[in-house]
Amino acid sequence: MAQALNGIRVLDFSHVLAGPIATNYLCMQGADVVKVESGKGDTMRNYGGESHAEGLGPSFVSVNTGKRSIVLDLKKPEHLAVARKLVAWADVVVENFRPGVMERLGLGYEACRKIRADIVFCSVSGFGQSGPLKANPAVDQIIQSMSGLMNLSGEPGSPAMRIGFPVVDTFTGMLASLAIVTALLHRGRTGEGQFIDVAMMDAAMVMMVSVAGPYLVAGVKPVKQGNLGYSKAPTADTFPTADGEITIGAIRQDQYEMLCKVIERPDLVIDARFADRGLRRKNAAALRAEVIDAFSSRTALEWEQLLNDAGVAAGAVRNLWDAFAHPHLQARKLTLPVQLPGEAAQAGNEARVLNAGFVLGHDNPGTDKPPPRLGEHSREILQELGYRQTEIDRLLAEPAEQH
Repeated sequence: MAQALNGIRVLDFSHVLAGPIATNYLCMQGADVVKVESGKGDTMRNYGGESHAEGLGPSFVSVNTGKRSIVLDLKKPEHLAVARKLVAWADVVVENFRPGVMERLGLGYEACRKIRADIVFCSVSGFGQSGPLKANPAVDQIIQSMSGLMNLSGEPGSPAMRIGFPVVDTFTGMLASLAIVTALLHRGRTGEGQFIDVAMMDAAMVMMVSVAGPYLVAGVKPVKQGNLGYSKAPTADTFPTADGEITIGAIRQDQYEMLCKVIERPDLVIDARFADRGLRRKNAAALRAEVIDAFSSRTALEWEQLLNDAGVAAGAVRNLWDAFAHPHLQARKLTLPVQLPGEAAQAGNEARVLNAGFVLGHDNPGTDKPPPRLGEHSREILQELGYRQTEIDRLLAEPAEQH
């Protein structure tokens, strides 16, 4: 047996994050992803202005492991001809330039469809291929700002604050990979390829379904509520302990009663102020003070164990590195070892990347191939396309423009 996307060929013109995340998910499920880069390479190879050994910066490695790299200057006719041959080779084309760029290069969807009629062509952009904002440039933080996302986090009255990682890029990439697999399934049934238009702005709005849904259905406007959970139950919140903080999710009456039992405060169950969920919300400040007092007797990790053993959802607040060190994630095999070439391998400890984040009954996602150095597979790919040795030597002797 083989991974689900074994035999699927992906031509990846994308760069930075959202597009490469999409093709990373395809790669982790067995697709052969050929990454087309300029002579300068993907910005993420040396992200943040730093120079990384072999051009394998951590941000690049994390979403490009397992892919192959070819360097092309698409402004040169001979290199453009190679790109067209790659379109004929591919099942899927992914790009995340601003709308119109691929058309100007002669590699837009209509041009690619003439080369391969059943091509699945996915364009990822800030605002999509239609609408009044389609030409606007966009990065993750701009979409967070415009979508309302930055006004969801924090305490009531606090200023807007971005989520602490490129959450829109990440979700956009995941959504694009889902759209691509959907289009491939459709092609398998009908023989038809199609154009996919994925916009970061759209993805951000869809990602917020838990607050966007109630607004669209009933006009309910979300408000900042700090660490208070979606249920707004005062015992679904984050609390200080003797050492560290803990988040709990005691929402139902039975969960609340069990919480009171674990913290050895059975009086809080019969207290008239906290008799039901509505009263607990009305008297939230008083209840919170009681819970904080009880939690002061043990550490967050101790309470986490006690509460979970009793069936009350609880999790100590951890740093990223502590989360990765947890035995549970080790058992889930969430990460994969990566062999970095040359100097990059000597720059630090064993490198690891995230796997796809789900487990199948068999033929699980993952890759044992390293991330590509810039243009590392140019010769190999040209040979696969049928170029003769003399033609390959000539193409590779012409340095691609570093734009």
